[in-house]
Formats: sequence, structure tokens, C-alpha cells
Amino acid sequence: MAPTTQALTAERILEATEEVLRRHGPAKATVVDVARALGVSHGTVYRHFRTKAALREAVTKRWLDRTSERLSRFTAEDRDPEARLRDWLAGLFDAKRRKAGDDPDMFAAYMVLVTEAGELVGEHLDELTGQLTEIIGAGIATGVFTAADPAVAAHAVFQAASCFHDPSYAREWQKPGADAEFRALVELLVRGLRN
Repeated sequence: MAPTTQALTAERILEATEEVLRRHGPAKATVVDVARALGVSHGTVYRHFRTKAALREAVTKRWLDRTSERLSRFTAEDRDPEARLRDWLAGLFDAKRRKAGDDPDMFAAYMVLVTEAGELVGEHLDELTGQLTEIIGAGIATGVFTAADPAVAAHAVFQAASCFHDPSYAREWQKPGADAEFRALVELLVRGLRN
């Protein structure tokens, strides 16, 4: 094996794992393939990730976290909650559509990996609905939205928009008219929340 010139970090291993998954697919990708891509022994990879399952889970978490992190800025902004809600929903749709359309091989790999990581997916969905809860709660506090419970309203909004973020609908996202359908749904949801 060729000596590695950079320090081996968990981040480098995750980057290499993504490339191996893209190249070989989740069924054939191995820790040995990841180690070979990094120019190290598979034992070196296992020092960072104790099992193949732990490595696959870390890659999946990293992928899910990218979406959560991208959307988190809307919860912290100090501007109209209605605009933040619209931007958050658009950001979620855009993030999911880009993942599916820009890198279909990686998207296919992650579709397999998320089925193995039910707990991670649940945490991810909780984080996203938590962000929505903050935005809707801010709307209730300022009188822009009316809802008895911001968490219940956030869950309802998230579920209503599922055809624009649930990966099982990915084929629909590229069809003509998808953007118009998305805008119509967002308008309906916002109107339903308004005071």
C-alpha cells in the first residue's frame, strides 16, 4: 500500500467511503475497498470505526446532517416567520432534489443505507420537525400564525409536504410541473397557518 501523505481522520475515511459506495454500490463496498482507496490497512480504518456497520452508519448520518445543517439557518433568522417557513420548505425540497438528481449513484446507495439506519432516520426527522416547530412557534408568538401547538402544526406541515422530501417520491421531482405543484402546496399550508 502506498503511504498516505495526509493525516488519516474520520472525515477522510467518510469521504473515501462515499467514493467507494458510489463506485461499487452498498452491496459490494467493503472496508478493504475504503482502506485501499486511502492507501492504509483495513485495520487502520477499524481504529476509527470499530465495525463496517459503524462506518456505514457514520456515512449515513453525515449525509442526513448535511440537509439539517443547511436548513438550520432558517430557525435562527430574525425575519418574518412566513418567509422563513416558505424558504425552509423550498430549501428542503431543493436539497433532496439535488441529492437525487446531481449524484444518482450516491443517492441509490443512500437509499439502501437509510433502510439499515432506522434510528438515525428517526432522529433526522425529529430534527427537521424541530426546526419547523421553531419557525411555526415564532409565527405564533408574533401573531402571524395560529395554531394550538406548534409541534403538532409542524408535524402536520412536514407530513403534508412529504411528496417533496420523502426519497420514495424522487422520480416525481424532475417531472414538468413539479415546481408549480410545490408552490401551490406551500401556499395552501401557509394560508392554513395564518391568523
